[in-house]
Amino acid sequence: MKAALRVTAELPKGETMSQFSTIGLIGRLASESTTYSLQRLVSYLEKQNITMLLEEETSAVLPDSNLRVETRSSMAEKCDLIIVVGGDGSLLAAARAFAGYDVKILGINRGRLGFLTDISPEEIEYKVGEVLDGKYNSDMRILLTSTVYRDGKAISQGVALNDVVVHPGKFIRMIEFELFINDEFVYRQRSDGLIISTPTGSTAYALSGGGPIMHPQLDAIVLVPMNPHTLSSRPIVVNGESEIKLIVSESNNLNPHVTCDGQTHVISQPGDEVIISKSPRLLKLIHPLGHNFYETCRTKLGWASHSGNSQL
Repeated sequence: MKAALRVTAELPKGETMSQFSTIGLIGRLASESTTYSLQRLVSYLEKQNITMLLEEETSAVLPDSNLRVETRSSMAEKCDLIIVVGGDGSLLAAARAFAGYDVKILGINRGRLGFLTDISPEEIEYKVGEVLDGKYNSDMRILLTSTVYRDGKAISQGVALNDVVVHPGKFIRMIEFELFINDEFVYRQRSDGLIISTPTGSTAYALSGGGPIMHPQLDAIVLVPMNPHTLSSRPIVVNGESEIKLIVSESNNLNPHVTCDGQTHVISQPGDEVIISKSPRLLKLIHPLGHNFYETCRTKLGWASHSGNSQL
């Protein structure tokens, strides 16, 4: 009976259990809770006769492990599945490293909010076991690429799963820029900056800035102004194929920062152009069965639960 379950419709078409023959492990550093969960995960996977590769930085928290240590670039080529133990920040970093490769990403939450890492530490053996049995939901997520041009030459490029943010850096001053979408002028704005977010990032920084919550399967990008110097400026949702261009105004007396997922950044200069568009690389994120985006919103954002009473 157990063997029959492994060939149900829950398995993606054309895929078999062998897709998870090699699993890469990544953990958040300097965290005792992460170390404990990693040890527990390793112990479980060893009993399943799964080949495991340990990311080189993560190996520092498991110094007594006998697992083979690899770089992320090597893991991208060798692994079928990457399990990230940490918070959303850990998974964001993994997303930039593994997007576009034929490898799936699964998150175990040892952070705070955990919109992307949706397995709790208490469920490791049960939920990971279900995934190994092919019982999971697949989710393709779009990413953004950001390129800064100076005098017509690209000086920096970044990738973001959540958002690209143009902001004044450590200075509390407004910046000025012009916004174009598909080469059509939108507005000149003075504000604390602009958040350009994917649907995945709509529940992160963009949400704090007053942006809308977008379902992660949407092919769309949202632009959220940060404290604009006009009450009429509002978030704009555009097609995911749109090209977004910001021209940093020559009148700025500071150098705005361009940040990808809050982890990589470049300092621009007046006159620079920042081009943001959807990346050709997609992230293959997987969730245990029963994962529900709206349930996650209710749990993480404190929305009211269904009372069972259909009458208002």
